[in-house]
Amino acid sequence: MADLSSITEHMEVIGADGVHIGTVDHVEGDRIKLTKADSGSHGDHHHYVSGGLVAEVEGNQVRLSANADAAVLLEEEEDGGAIMDRNP
Repeated sequence: MADLSSITEHMEVIGADGVHIGTVDHVEGDRIKLTKADSGSHGDHHHYVSGGLVAEVEGNQVRLSANADAAVLLEEEEDGGAIMDRNP
């Protein structure tokens, strides 16, 4: 896991493949809280990305170790539950 202390508000979160996943709202503990605007179909609340997925932080980007299509499936709700386990 990369050092999360270097992650700041408004940084772009991208997958290992360079595809945009979201924008950092802020870091909460060992998770990145994404802005509501980048929470897809659940845009009425924030989604979170585990800090364990962070491969590197460079410039204004947080690159994850998973490709974007896999990383979005690993996003979490505020309570830590997986997005993909929620009923639509």
